[in-house]
Amino acid sequence: MNDVAPLSAAFHASARDRLRVRAAAEGLDGLLLTHVANIAYATGLFLSANERPMAVWLPVEGEPILFMPALERENAEGTGIADLRCYDEFPGHVPPVLWMLDQIGRRRVGIDQLEARLLDQARQGCETLDLTDHGMAERVVKQPEELALIRVAAFYADLFLRRLHAQAGDIISQGGTEQDLMADAMAHAKGALTAEYRDAFAGTPMGITASVHSGPRAALPHGATLPRVPQPGETVIAGIGGSLGGYHAESGVTFIVGDPTAEQRRVMEAMEACDTAAQNAFAAGSPCQDIDRAALDELRKAGLGGAIRHRIGHGMGLQGHEAPWLAPGDPTPTAPGMVFSSEPGVYRPGRDGYRTINTMIATPDGVEIPSMFQADTPIGARIIAL
Repeated sequence: MNDVAPLSAAFHASARDRLRVRAAAEGLDGLLLTHVANIAYATGLFLSANERPMAVWLPVEGEPILFMPALERENAEGTGIADLRCYDEFPGHVPPVLWMLDQIGRRRVGIDQLEARLLDQARQGCETLDLTDHGMAERVVKQPEELALIRVAAFYADLFLRRLHAQAGDIISQGGTEQDLMADAMAHAKGALTAEYRDAFAGTPMGITASVHSGPRAALPHGATLPRVPQPGETVIAGIGGSLGGYHAESGVTFIVGDPTAEQRRVMEAMEACDTAAQNAFAAGSPCQDIDRAALDELRKAGLGGAIRHRIGHGMGLQGHEAPWLAPGDPTPTAPGMVFSSEPGVYRPGRDGYRTINTMIATPDGVEIPSMFQADTPIGARIIAL
């Protein structure tokens, strides 16, 4: 689809430089990054060591240090970080994070996450222990290379929906269930993604996640996909996540099995107005919580306020859900390079449920929507014909 490549060593070196600048601005000697997404951002190492902590120390002055459990030693190759230090095992006589702090000298340290039980010991000997997640704060604004991966991820999330739209009528007519619908579309989209990018992106996360649920159970925002046959007149919600090179995007839509009723169309039009309001507020550079309010006000105007069950959206990048949040209580200013989902949802227990999902990228000129299924498939075409 696109000529994209995994993030380069130069990208990660540049990320480390930006993080050092952030640490210096906070009066810190450096940052100890322990969250797996922050480590991936700073080093290119996509690895989960389960319960065993890993970290990278980024000093304002000097060379970085990579801390690993000993059994993962070989996985540190290729990060470009020469100073590798390993501990034997977890939990150990000395907790690994405290060992790491000893290794770096416990000065003015920023650490992105820390168990509460270790806080008092971690503070001992530190002039400053800053518990702000500076790694996440830096990752909020994506670089062009990251945005390129997100666009491709959105394409494959859309590909799932296109397959589902094309095949659902035949599958349901033959007695196919939600699980059958998901299996068919998943095989198609994931197979295409793998065929195109498996070799070039070996060693980095890629894939498709999805849910398909219908009827009264569509009123559950996180409904499970069941061996249930969608019935004429019901809604079918499909929510899809795609990832490439570790970067995530989403796309989602609500279909109607058969011809929609006037009420179903009214709800879908209100959701479209909600999504448009989110895009407009995002393009205007509104703070996160204001985008949420502006979007969901459209559902309230339509008399659907009682059917709102969640915020309008969340950040995306190296995590499928990451800060900031388009939600009450998050005043984070938005800026070009930020990426969010826009997820209008209407949930009426015992009756029906609806949700759509677009990926939004803030640009200097407004907003880009790399998930194209909704734009290409207007409300009147979101029908599963039996």
